[in-house]
Amino acid sequence: MTAVTSARFPIERHTLDNGLRVVLQPDSSLPLVAVNLWYHVGSKNEVPGRTGLAHLFEHMLFQGSQYVGKNDHFRLVQQVGGVANGSTWFDRTNYYETLPAHCLSLGLWLESDRMGFFLPALDAEKLENQREVVMNERRQGVDNQPYGQAFERLNETLFPSGHPYRWPVIGYMDDIAAADLEDVEVFFRTFYTPDNAVLTLAGHFDPDQALKLVESYFGSIPRGGARPEVVASLPDEPLGQVVTLDDDVQLPRVYTAFRLPSFGEPEWYSADLLSAALSGGKTSPLYSQLVYERQIAQDVNAFVLPTELVSSFVVVTTGRPDTELAEVEEVVRDAIATVATGDLGRGDLDRARNKLITSYSDQLQALDDRADLLSMFTSYFDEPQRLESEIDRYLDKTPEDLATVARNRLTPDKAVSIRVVPR
Repeated sequence: MTAVTSARFPIERHTLDNGLRVVLQPDSSLPLVAVNLWYHVGSKNEVPGRTGLAHLFEHMLFQGSQYVGKNDHFRLVQQVGGVANGSTWFDRTNYYETLPAHCLSLGLWLESDRMGFFLPALDAEKLENQREVVMNERRQGVDNQPYGQAFERLNETLFPSGHPYRWPVIGYMDDIAAADLEDVEVFFRTFYTPDNAVLTLAGHFDPDQALKLVESYFGSIPRGGARPEVVASLPDEPLGQVVTLDDDVQLPRVYTAFRLPSFGEPEWYSADLLSAALSGGKTSPLYSQLVYERQIAQDVNAFVLPTELVSSFVVVTTGRPDTELAEVEEVVRDAIATVATGDLGRGDLDRARNKLITSYSDQLQALDDRADLLSMFTSYFDEPQRLESEIDRYLDKTPEDLATVARNRLTPDKAVSIRVVPR
């Protein structure tokens, strides 16, 4: 056990004999408990030709396990006034419930039953049912959605063939259609094991009693075997690519992206601050120039993805009806070049820092968000105590730190752009 004392958030970290990492964050301010389970598997653990399995699994695990009937997971949680859901990302899949505090056992039983007893309830009918759900989700959210394929094409251009961030989290339609029961079983046995998971409890509970409950529900589930290594090589070569997509849209839009070091590296935090400084708020340089002064854009947003192997800096700008996207890209390049010279105002940096601190503080106040952060910091860094120290990584950044990122990472020869134009 590792106990981390804190003025605000007492944290305990334990590891069961089967490898399951358990994080306990007691908080008696509300009669609620958040149960948050992260599996360290996402779309990056797939291979070309078998994409979409991680996201398909998110759906499959709500179809019942040996002792929980189909759709009963949601029904049992909702009967006690709780909420439940799951999500999939490049690097992880998570499942979570927020329940009345006295129903902690229910959440633990539900999660342990599908971790330990999912396969006995798996059949072809459930797979086919959820395959159709996922395929329809892709049709609605990607194939038939305005700008729906832009981000997909962005990653296909930013990352080389075979790179685990090249394909979309939801997967390609042909791969989803081709998934069979054997694929599902192998994926589950490989990645859905206690030694590849983090269980976080945050809320109103006694830590000693909660740990005993966790051990009783999860302790007998055997650990998994070896997991394949994720290969993520990136050739050091110039990019500078522009791809144009015709789409059924009313306004042109351009997506510009650059590669960055992985989430957790010092440069990542400088880049995150830079993204907020450039586009966070109506007084930011990009918003002022594109929307107010030149009036060639409807909106602009810059952000950095918190991905594990390598991350990306993305700027998305929606133009006005007659805007030439090349002009928009020029404004973005000039704004980044200005930062690279060290000419970012202290006011812009302070505004960005305050914006990030406020956003993070809001996450800490919400019980379910706090539990999710603890699972993330434990999964990626094995450091749940980063919950409070994470924001400190932004505090010592200077305009020169942001300028260094702009000079080294955000140059035109390292950019890729996807221009979406009305068909």
